[in-house]
Amino acid sequence: MPFVNVGTENNEDIKIHYNDHGTGKPIVLIHGYPLDGNSWERQERVLLAHGYRCITYDRRGFGRSSQPSTGFDYDTFATDLKSLLDHLALEQDVVLAGFSMGTGEVVRYLGTYGSSGISKAVLVGAIPPFLLQAPDNPRGLPSTVFDDIKSAIVADRYAFLDGFLGNLYNADVLAPQRISDAALRASFQVAAGSSPYATYACIDTWVSDFRGDLPKIDIPVLAAHGTADRILPFDITAARLRDEGLIADLTVVEVPDGPHNICWTHADEVNGALLEFLGVMVAA
Repeated sequence: MPFVNVGTENNEDIKIHYNDHGTGKPIVLIHGYPLDGNSWERQERVLLAHGYRCITYDRRGFGRSSQPSTGFDYDTFATDLKSLLDHLALEQDVVLAGFSMGTGEVVRYLGTYGSSGISKAVLVGAIPPFLLQAPDNPRGLPSTVFDDIKSAIVADRYAFLDGFLGNLYNADVLAPQRISDAALRASFQVAAGSSPYATYACIDTWVSDFRGDLPKIDIPVLAAHGTADRILPFDITAARLRDEGLIADLTVVEVPDGPHNICWTHADEVNGALLEFLGVMVAA
């Protein structure tokens, strides 16, 4: 299995696992919480068929990557992404695509390292601009929301993940037509295998303030978002990016009645928007 070293903890290497498939223009697909790189399977299949090189990876603490107790912040996540890009010598016409937490990597990477070599970016179920309620951010969520999530993880991580995944897919409404019980079980298996430390520590990253990164983005960006998203509600995330003009060149695609993980439940809609944004000619 391919890995890239991104640091050490107690003299042990911290390794990021990745998959690199296909040829052509590279697109890096960054997963959401609490899944892994394989969660992009319904997009990767289509992108490979249209001649793209698809790189997926598992965030530290998740999937087959190392499970350290350090580096759970977006500055480090962005540095991990840069290490992967450098390792694979991806220096030209790269597309960065993130889902959920992965949208934070995309935005922080562009805000920190700029867009050299990056041609476009995709945000599916965006976490920016800023989830936490503050005097200068009244549309955010109270800190108690995130405190309660952490308390639930401490009390029973598995019970928390079970409920969280139900809301990730709006399973009470969309099962079994758009999400099968088997797919839910598979997601739970992946989530349960993630680092207990990472499962908890990542919650604090959800309140990262990306407002300083957004004005630095100087490439075209697609934001696709479900209108029935219970995890990162559209009105306080992607709608703000659009309505407040926070990204200069932004295309927003609303997926009616879509949950948070529209990559799975509404793959046709996501894939259609993605291919159109990438400029792929699709036969009618």
